[in-house]
Amino acid sequence: MKLSLIARVFIVVSALIMLTFFAVQTAVVIGYADNSYKIILFGWFCVIAFMPFFFYVIIELVRKMRYKFQTIEDTLGAIDKSNALVEFDLNGTILSCNDIFCTTTGYTKEELIGKPHRMLLPSNIDIDGYRSFWYDLKRGKVKSGEFLRINKQGQEFWIYGNYNPIQNPYGETYRVLKIASDITESKLIEMEVHKKNGYLEHAAKILRHDMHSGINTYIPRGLRSLKRRLNDKQINELKIGSPLKMIQEGLIHTQKVYSGVKEFTNLVKDDAQLDKALCNLKDTITNYLSSTSYSKQVIIEELGEVEVNEALFCTAVDNLIRNGLKYNDSSTKSVRIFRDGNTLSIEDNGRGMSQEEFLQLSQPYTRGKDKEKGSGLGLNICIAIMNEHTFKVSAEKLEIGTRINIELK
Repeated sequence: MKLSLIARVFIVVSALIMLTFFAVQTAVVIGYADNSYKIILFGWFCVIAFMPFFFYVIIELVRKMRYKFQTIEDTLGAIDKSNALVEFDLNGTILSCNDIFCTTTGYTKEELIGKPHRMLLPSNIDIDGYRSFWYDLKRGKVKSGEFLRINKQGQEFWIYGNYNPIQNPYGETYRVLKIASDITESKLIEMEVHKKNGYLEHAAKILRHDMHSGINTYIPRGLRSLKRRLNDKQINELKIGSPLKMIQEGLIHTQKVYSGVKEFTNLVKDDAQLDKALCNLKDTITNYLSSTSYSKQVIIEELGEVEVNEALFCTAVDNLIRNGLKYNDSSTKSVRIFRDGNTLSIEDNGRGMSQEEFLQLSQPYTRGKDKEKGSGLGLNICIAIMNEHTFKVSAEKLEIGTRINIELK
């Protein structure tokens, strides 16, 4: 424990008092003593006078050593409480382990101590690699990473571990301390995500290549062929003018949706980069909405030119427009798109949504009041698309309606 200021002052004052006392006594004795006795007496005087300072130095040294060892003990105690610890000799035999390591492996300390490290490894391990692993540890090389292990029940589990060689003052390794944490849950999630990403990539390839033929080649070609074989009189007689128009508009809409989905699936690929071009936003959005049933409810002002991925950007804006019309109790549902400086705004006259509600609804699989409809992914994907453009999206609740602001960078 560190000495307080009062304690230190007390030691110094005590030393000064003793020094004064012995100085007075020495002056009295010296008057009646010979020279040899005076020298001896002076020596004792120095020893006694400076003794408090000697004890002070000793106390400080002891305190610092105690603090150093206490710090090491506290540090190891903190590591022991939150990590699996196990100690090996250079042959890989378990010398000691803590309770967390026992819980992780399913064994008791009695079942582990004295047993080889290999008892926790899968049966199909690379023997040469394992020998090389311990060879490096014996040479003092630290090993760390994710490791697959087998517990007492024969089940696989994953750990993130650090194998730390312990060396003596001569640089010789004599033990190995392993500090590990159980990462099985996160590893399983990672593996599941990797598997689903494989499915997604496969689906994306089918979409990008196989569906392209049907949507952009066969159906348009068949529709053009049908129109060539039917004149206006036949179309009127068969009363198929409206169906043909619906097919034509449906095809145009499907091609636009396909284009957006294709661009989005391209982002699944490794090292994907967003393909962007300078676009007149008003013309681009107007053209995208032209085949929708709600295009007349959207007022688009001059928006200038911005470098975007046309298909993805329009998909995101369209989602925001549809939300503004869908969650709208007004008798005259409408959306206005305008630009002020570097901010593109999409404003509706609906219920109104705060930034806090916007952040909540933008989380994956989160839906509003109409929970029976939709997947809860639209707004989340919309924000992801804007993030890919390095655009920042926020919401502002107005007196009537909501204003979605997109900061164009």
